[in-house]
Amino acid sequence: MMDRRTAERRRASSAHLDLDKPIYTLGVASEMLDAHPRTLMVYEQLDMVKPRRTQTNRRRYSPRDVMKLQAIQSLTRNHGVNLAGARFILALLKSLETHGVTPPAGFRDVDVSLLEV
Repeated sequence: MMDRRTAERRRASSAHLDLDKPIYTLGVASEMLDAHPRTLMVYEQLDMVKPRRTQTNRRRYSPRDVMKLQAIQSLTRNHGVNLAGARFILALLKSLETHGVTPPAGFRDVDVSLLEV
């Protein structure tokens, strides 16, 4: 029989999601984001996101990649920013977050706390 602490540790570890584990295919990630797969390829080409590759050279996106893509989408769709601006704003928001500064009110919907920018 498993003791209570062991059961709690197992629940906590299974609830914990590895944000860097490459699990989503291009098709699944594009569906999750409601974006065309080619759009995600363009973001990769512009070095905005770098999905890992399988041995057969297929793209695999991590949950952290998907969160970054959501932040990019928020900036481009909701704030009317182009991709160069999105790259700059994400870096700026990450710098503000790193230094403990509250972002401007207009950009509080863009969460960069778990992103690598």
